[in-house]
Amino acid sequence: MKTPVTVLGLGAMGTALARAFLAADHPTTVWNRTPGRSPELDTLGATRATTAAEAIAASPLVVVCLLVDATVRSTLDGLDLTGKTVANLTNGTPAQARDTATWAAKAGAAYLDGGIMAVPAMIGGPAAFIFYSGAPDAFERHQADLAAMARPEYVGSDPGLAALHDIALLSAMYGMFGGAQHALALAGSEKVSAVRFTEDFLLPWLTAMLGSLPRIAKDLDEGPEPGAAGSNLGMQAAAYDNLIDTSVGQGVDPALLAPMGELLRKAVAAGHSDEDLAALIPLLRAGG
Repeated sequence: MKTPVTVLGLGAMGTALARAFLAADHPTTVWNRTPGRSPELDTLGATRATTAAEAIAASPLVVVCLLVDATVRSTLDGLDLTGKTVANLTNGTPAQARDTATWAAKAGAAYLDGGIMAVPAMIGGPAAFIFYSGAPDAFERHQADLAAMARPEYVGSDPGLAALHDIALLSAMYGMFGGAQHALALAGSEKVSAVRFTEDFLLPWLTAMLGSLPRIAKDLDEGPEPGAAGSNLGMQAAAYDNLIDTSVGQGVDPALLAPMGELLRKAVAAGHSDEDLAALIPLLRAGG
């Protein structure tokens, strides 16, 4: 028999996680603060616990997917977690993950923090993956069980590393979408078709530009190659005002663009005019 699993929290994501475990034939116990949530899980074979304590007692692996970090602590505080592995997939910060790991250890649990890189519809499919960090022995013991939800990616024993990877990727996503949304607002200011602009120009352009990321990463890890900058920061900073001026002239708020212009000018002032985009990243760190 496959490992019994408990899922605490039956929002859209928690329900998707429970469905994935059931589809993979794991005996699955579910609990939600509001009783009766996601009734379809009952017909799929889930066991519905009436209390969180009852749910935790049912399984060696407890998957937590609640709204915020504070809810995790208030739900589990005072319950018997001795010998359990708690995989906390609630979105949070690295600092919150480390605090919760310390608390879980005192409660007798092995702790894994997780960052879900998927929307609910992707759970159980090939494109979804979940970052994990924390107790390495717990991850090794339950890696095959966790794979029922999504591809497990273990990133280290420091419990905060999964949240760090999660937030870093979400930051990149929101930055990309912010730029794309500004571009669509700008194109739309002259009644350019959003669909045609996106399909014919925006998506191919962003895809091509993403190809420069491995070189930027290599520059960060190994240092830039002399003379490798194709479009140096001095040139980019000089031209950046055109982005702001055009936005203002077209009646589009430049708030999403302005920070990058400030960073470019800061880099030039710091003597990085002849370097490439990788030189901006140390400037973002505290003291940079």
